Amino acid sequence: MLSPQDQAAQFVDNWVQSASGSLAACPVRQVLDKVGEKWSVLLVMTLASGPRRFNKLRREVPDISQKMLTQTLRDLQRMGLVARQVFDTNPPAVEYRLTPLGQSMIVPLGLLIRWAGDHYGEIDAARLAFDRGA
Repeated sequence: MLSPQDQAAQFVDNWVQSASGSLAACPVRQVLDKVGEKWSVLLVMTLASGPRRFNKLRREVPDISQKMLTQTLRDLQRMGLVARQVFDTNPPAVEYRLTPLGQSMIVPLGLLIRWAGDHYGEIDAARLAFDRGA
């Protein structure tokens, strides 16, 4: 098993190789541009615990606007991360769930969330120091 430093070096080498051309045309960047958005991460992790209807998602992520929720869910559907199911009821009910591809993001996002939690104090202190010096 590789040490954390060796793993980091491997990730950097892979990134440098994949980005050796134009970063604008990099397929990984196109994915990260959408997956890395604040709302995408919050919605994927909310859906990780099970399917949700639109209004339940809106209540569980209360600071997202209806327009942004709709757009982000569409973007996640387009990428194959979220599936939308319409039930034949009156009025129609719509439910969103992670696809297997979306479920494959839970562990990497969980690791990023853990890292953010572990380092929040350091990041906050750095921001405060920067703001004082600016």
